[in-house]
Amino acid sequence: MATAAATTAKTNPSSPPPLAKSPDATINRIVDDISTLTLLQAADLVSLLKSRLNIQEITMPASAVPAAAAAAPADEPAVEVPKEKTVFNVKLESFDATSKPKVIREVKAMNPTLTLIDAKKFVESLPQILKENMPKEDAEKMQKAFEALGAVVKLE
Repeated sequence: MATAAATTAKTNPSSPPPLAKSPDATINRIVDDISTLTLLQAADLVSLLKSRLNIQEITMPASAVPAAAAAAPADEPAVEVPKEKTVFNVKLESFDATSKPKVIREVKAMNPTLTLIDAKKFVESLPQILKENMPKEDAEKMQKAFEALGAVVKLE
C-alpha cells in the first residue's frame, strides 16, 4: 500500500516540480533563504537591493492600444507631423585653405582643454563633430561663426 501511495505521488500532476539546484552552495543557500520570505519582506529585499546596487527604475512601455482603436480607417490617410528637431550636433565638414589658422583658433577657443596641436589635428581630420546635443539657437550661432571664417558646417 505504501508503494501505491508513492506511485500516485509521482504521477499526480498537482505535485510541485522538482527543485532546481545550482552547483554553487552559496547560491542554493540564498535561494532557500529568499524562498522563506513573506511577500512584504521580499518587496523590502528588492528595494534594498535596488538602492545598494544603484539599479535605476526602468519604465515599461504602455500596453498595446486595442486593435480596434489603433486601426485607422482606410479612407483617412494618417498624416504624421514630423516633430521639429530642437537638439543638434554641429559637424565641421570642410574649410577654405586660407582660413585654416582662423578655424584652428576657433576650435581651440571653443574647447579650452585642447592644445593648439590637438586643435590642428582635429581640423585636419575632417569631417568632425564640433559639439553634440546643442540647442537649436546655440548650434545656429556656432554654424554662423564658423561660416564667417570660411568653414562649411552642417547641423545634424
